[in-house]
Amino acid sequence: MADRISKQRTIREEVSLEGVGLHTGKEVKLTFKPAPENTGYVFKRTDLEGEPEVEADVSYVVNTRRGTNLEKNGVTIQTSEHVLAACVGLEIDNLYLELNASEPPIMDGSSKFFVEALEKAGSVEQEADREEFVVNEIICYRDEESGSEIIAMPANEYQVTTMVDFGTKVLGTQNASIEHLSEFKTEIADSRTFSFLHEIETLLEHGLIKGGDLNNAIVYVDKEIGEETLKKLRVAFNREDISVKPNGILDNLTLHYPNEAARHKLLDVLGDLALIGTRIRGKIIANKPGHHVNTEFAKKLAKVIKAEKRNNVPKIDLSQPPLMDVNDIMDTLPHRSPFLLVDKIYELTDTHVIGVKNVTMNEPFFVGHFPGKPVMPGVLQVEAMAQTGGILALKSVPDPENYLTFFMKIDNVRFKRQVVPGDTLIFKLELLAPIRRGICQMQGYAYVNGQLATEAVLMAQIVKSK
Repeated sequence: MADRISKQRTIREEVSLEGVGLHTGKEVKLTFKPAPENTGYVFKRTDLEGEPEVEADVSYVVNTRRGTNLEKNGVTIQTSEHVLAACVGLEIDNLYLELNASEPPIMDGSSKFFVEALEKAGSVEQEADREEFVVNEIICYRDEESGSEIIAMPANEYQVTTMVDFGTKVLGTQNASIEHLSEFKTEIADSRTFSFLHEIETLLEHGLIKGGDLNNAIVYVDKEIGEETLKKLRVAFNREDISVKPNGILDNLTLHYPNEAARHKLLDVLGDLALIGTRIRGKIIANKPGHHVNTEFAKKLAKVIKAEKRNNVPKIDLSQPPLMDVNDIMDTLPHRSPFLLVDKIYELTDTHVIGVKNVTMNEPFFVGHFPGKPVMPGVLQVEAMAQTGGILALKSVPDPENYLTFFMKIDNVRFKRQVVPGDTLIFKLELLAPIRRGICQMQGYAYVNGQLATEAVLMAQIVKSK
């Protein structure tokens, strides 16, 4: 996870707004309320017995037809993306979202009114650190049927680019980007949802968009429109007159931006990816995004994050100068070649240490350890882990050059994968308890290529040598 620390945030006071649900057409009240640290975004249905809660979690996605819909234990939340995008865009981490219906109010089809309400409530910093998923390699999801594709790649902060091409003259090809989340309020939040006329007709036939009108959605006319169709639309939208304007948009709506459709798709991406429950540090490039591909990509990211948490893989930049090089290490440890098995130290605190061993074919043990298929002996992996832990242990004394560390016990050793020439072993050791009377207990891990290779619980004693 992240090495750049920032604090979680919630709102200072509760705030409410009212409107109608896009698909249900029902009047609904949405109340934002402050939430404790590590809560995330939680919807609460106040209209149902027991006021059941539905966390904004991608595992609860049940339907992505014209919106991202969640369900937990039979309790549904419809069209969650616009309100979640506002929360992400304002960098609010913890929030209760109380609803007296299944769907937040559509307002004008954007996130603008949610942003205004949240800003009115104010934000407050909390004690806990914000968790952040750092993208260190390219992660991709592609939907072969639609050709939609989303890619995450390394970047210094959360950035999003969307590209849309619906193959219609009226909309054409568009793209939109934000380089910083701070741009969301002014560049993205007021971008409204949109649809094509042929989709509107289908949705009306299926009893959807009961709360839709020409003030909360942009309707692109992508087909010839006859009087019979206009008559149906006048009834559906309760208008005496409806016409197609020269820009190909139904009625007299004025676009906020020439690429408002692409900006709204970016808004949807932010809202849908909020369902992974963790801030992202990386660049998202979405080609022809939609709620289905967005949430499938979110599921893939969630699995990557879960595996990373399980493996506890340390994030270090091997191209940067280490905290201690091999000469510094030899000033602390008595070990020398060929038995010095740690090359660099990248992190060292009172409670943990991270070190590196570059495994090369020149290691003397490869001469006799499976010469035809060289594998680093497991016992030497543990020894290298222990030497790294020795750096941590000796940090507790003022003159480490006058002390030695000796094994007392090794427990729960597990070897998960082979270590071969060319691998870079990254060791992380953490104190399980404060060092007392020279006794040091550590949990040790060794990683190769982002995967756990070896783990063990080590106990050592710090002994004065001189």
